[in-house]
Amino acid sequence: MKSIALGLVALVALEHVWFMILEMFLWRTERGMKTFGTTREYAEASATLAANQGLYNGFLAAGLVWSLVSANGHDLAIFFLACVIVAGLYGAATVKPVIALIQALPAAVALALVLMAW
Repeated sequence: MKSIALGLVALVALEHVWFMILEMFLWRTERGMKTFGTTREYAEASATLAANQGLYNGFLAAGLVWSLVSANGHDLAIFFLACVIVAGLYGAATVKPVIALIQALPAAVALALVLMAW
């Protein structure tokens, strides 16, 4: 069970690396605009904000990876997964409800497994 928990933590970390790439580097591309449902004008006007948001997603990914390699991994995983859940729920409430499924749900499942198995 612990290996499944670790795998899910790694998956959530990879998800946030992807979010970082989308927001920091692909925001103004066709792929980025399609992913986020934006127009060229909106993407251009909000690129700096998106890059900042991407940086924060990178920090979440780094914290989750840190939890996988640290002696204090259990506590770190709990903290960073909780941060991801809060961010996902906030995004769902303020931007688009599907964010809860994409971001918060995988982190919640990983958190449950970390609490049960680690």
